[in-house]
Amino acid sequence: MHRTRPRPPLRRRSAAGLVTAAALAVAGAFAAPSPAAAGQTFDAVKARGQVICGVNTGVAGFSAPDARGTYQGLDAEYCRAIAAAMFGDASRVRFVPTTHQTRFVALQSGEVDVLARNVTQTLTRDTNLGFNFAGVNFYDGQGFMVRRAAGVTSARQLDGASVCVVAGSTSELNLADFARRERIRINPVVSGTFEEMLPAYNAGRCDAVTTDASQLAALRVSAVSGRPEDHVILPERISKEPLGPMVRHGDEQWRDLVQWVHFAMVEAEELGITRANVEELRRTSQDPNIQRFLGVVPGFGRALGVGEDWAYQIIRQVGNYGEVFERTLGKQSPIGLERGLNDLWTRGGLQYALPLR
Repeated sequence: MHRTRPRPPLRRRSAAGLVTAAALAVAGAFAAPSPAAAGQTFDAVKARGQVICGVNTGVAGFSAPDARGTYQGLDAEYCRAIAAAMFGDASRVRFVPTTHQTRFVALQSGEVDVLARNVTQTLTRDTNLGFNFAGVNFYDGQGFMVRRAAGVTSARQLDGASVCVVAGSTSELNLADFARRERIRINPVVSGTFEEMLPAYNAGRCDAVTTDASQLAALRVSAVSGRPEDHVILPERISKEPLGPMVRHGDEQWRDLVQWVHFAMVEAEELGITRANVEELRRTSQDPNIQRFLGVVPGFGRALGVGEDWAYQIIRQVGNYGEVFERTLGKQSPIGLERGLNDLWTRGGLQYALPLR
């Protein structure tokens, strides 16, 4: 008859032992994170001492040169944040303006290290074009702007209208899809660049202009002829336009850095870390989340291949996501956009940072 062997008695740990074991596990988790193997882009940027950032040729609120030729806007500030994280110096960035025709070639060829020019993230751009997305810094949707005098209140009233649109953009494809879906006839007036499209609208060669609603808001206050109130942005959004920085396939460490720059800016807003209080919080905060974020507890900088104060430098020199949004696109800017979908998830928006752990 087979006899089962008696089991050894269970070893019981004291409460103190459990606490010690947990502490050791946590210490082990944070003590020696290893960075992903560096790739060609990460190494090239580090050796060059400068981030080369592909931006728009000029869209107010996202990336446009000011009177001194300095690029301003949400995307321009993201480029500076990447430089702050990489080098501890937000000024170590060179901006390369790109058009709809040149933007992807510039990234694929290595002319730029990152493309931050309010570009929509799509499946084909991720796969066929060989790009990796590194966070959504603005959730948008395509809309229409018309002259108030036309009396149009809905995009569905544009049957037979001529609509200005940029060739080769997602806006052109979405416009065709919208017309088919609504069974209306729209005559596209195609321009090669964003800069060419606006004069066509101002000259009356089209009844409406279509692009991302955020760009329409910028055009309405800064570039259309007449007063802003002479033009109306119609209520419909005919597409989803998740905008954000893109990098090339093949360098996961570079993608990690660009992506975590975005998450850090969002996380800082959620934690209440601002340009005004970051120095004090770094000295005095006992919150473990803030200590990890600001590099008081080391490990995360090493994991990314940069200095332990990478997130601190972003906030000190550029600001958290909310601060950047408000001064480039929000209430502190001429554009005056509401946060909407771009508010924090805790306030009903979609901006949500992965945990910095």
